[in-house]
Amino acid sequence: MLCGAGREDITPEIGTCLYGYRPDIYSKAVHDSLFVTAAAFSDGADTFLLVTCDVCEIDCDLSDRILKETSLCCGIPEDRITVSAIHTHSAPNVAGLEGWGGIDEDYSLNIFLPAIKKASQKALESMKKAAVGVSSVKSDVGMNRREITRQGRVILGQNPWGLYDPEMTVIAVKDEDGNGIINLVHYGCHGTAAGENFEISRDWPGVMVDRLEKESGVMTAYWQGCCGDVGPRIPNGYTVGLGDIKYAEELGAVAGRDAVKAYKQIKSFEPKTVKVFSGKVSLPLDPLPDISEIEETLKAVKDPEKLINIDRLKYDHLVNVRDAVKNGVSFGNEFNFNVSIPVLGDIVFMPFPFEMFSETGLKLRRFAPYEHVLALSNSNGTYLYLPTRGEILNGGYEVECFLYGHVFNFSSDAEICLVNEYLRIMGL
Repeated sequence: MLCGAGREDITPEIGTCLYGYRPDIYSKAVHDSLFVTAAAFSDGADTFLLVTCDVCEIDCDLSDRILKETSLCCGIPEDRITVSAIHTHSAPNVAGLEGWGGIDEDYSLNIFLPAIKKASQKALESMKKAAVGVSSVKSDVGMNRREITRQGRVILGQNPWGLYDPEMTVIAVKDEDGNGIINLVHYGCHGTAAGENFEISRDWPGVMVDRLEKESGVMTAYWQGCCGDVGPRIPNGYTVGLGDIKYAEELGAVAGRDAVKAYKQIKSFEPKTVKVFSGKVSLPLDPLPDISEIEETLKAVKDPEKLINIDRLKYDHLVNVRDAVKNGVSFGNEFNFNVSIPVLGDIVFMPFPFEMFSETGLKLRRFAPYEHVLALSNSNGTYLYLPTRGEILNGGYEVECFLYGHVFNFSSDAEICLVNEYLRIMGL
C-alpha cells in the first residue's frame, strides 16, 4: 500500500464575505488559517484521492470543474477523486445559494481551485509504502440540534434526547520507518460554534486538528461526517454560537482531547487493500405541484427582494417551479448522480453530496460489513439536506431546505432509497 499527503493554504483576504448565515457578513480578522488537504492511497494498480477543504460546502458546478481539472493535472480518473467540505460557517462562499449570497468567483477560481490541484499533486507525488492504524472513541462534541418546542415546532437549538452519532474516528498513516504521513479525523457535527462572527476560521474542527497535529507531529485534517441534524454542544443552550469565537475554541479543545485519545489508542499499523466501488445513484422525485396554489402564495409576499436565508430560498423555489410548469419543463421521476466509494481494508468512505442526518450514518454502519463505515457529507458538490422520512414529518429548517432548495422535489423516501443505492453499488 502507498500513501502520500499534500496541503495548501486557502485563507482569503480580510474583508471576504463569509458563508453560512447571512449574505452580509464580511470578515474583519483571521482567527485561524484555512487549508485544503489531500490524501492519496494506492496499491499500484488502483489509486484514489480524498481531499478535504476548510469551507462550508461546494457548488455542484464548481465541484464538477474541480474534479475535471484535478483529474487532468494529476492523471487519475474523476471517479477516483472525492472532494469534501468540513462545513465551517466562517469561510468564503464557494457554494452560492439564494438567500445566502452569490458564489465568490474570484476566490473560487484563483485561490480555491488551484490549491486543490496543487495539494492533490503533492499527495500523489509523495506517495510511499505505508501502513494504517485506526481507532475510535465516543465524543460528546456534537448533539442533536432539532429542538422541539412545547407547541411541537422544530427549531435550531439543543435536543437532549435527539439522535446523534458520538463516534469519532482517527486514522493514522505511517511510512516504513514509522514516520507519520497523515492523520484523518472523522466526526459528524456542524461547524457553527462561533456563530455569526466576523473572523475567518475552521471553527471547532480547526482547534481539534491543530491539537492532534501538535501532539503527533503529523499533518492532520478533518473529514465531516453526518452533520445534518447535529450541531456543536456549546454552553449557551444552542448549537449555533452568537458571534463569539470563544465557543469554537472551548469546544475545539474538547474535540482535540478526544482526537488525541483515539490517536494514542492506536497500537498496530498494517498495509491495507485499496478498492473503489463506482455506480449511478437514482433517487425518486415528486411530481411538480399545481401552479394556482403557487401563484396565490407568491402574491402574498411583500418586498421579496428584502428576503434572505430560508425565506428567500422558499420564494425563489416557488418562482422557479411556477416558471418550470408554465414552460412545460419535466424533471422525470428520478434524480441521478454518480458516486465512487473508496475502501481501505476494513475502512469504507461513503461520500454524499448532501448534509446527511446522523441516522443515515448509523444505518450504513449497521448494514455495511466493514469495521469502520465513514459517511462523508458535502462531498463532490451539495444538494443541501437529505432528512430521513420521519424527520420530514416534523418539519424545521433542514426540512425546509430539503423542500425548497431545488426546482424539483425529492420524494419523502429518498433517504431510504439512497442507503439502498449505496449498498447496491457495493454489491450488498
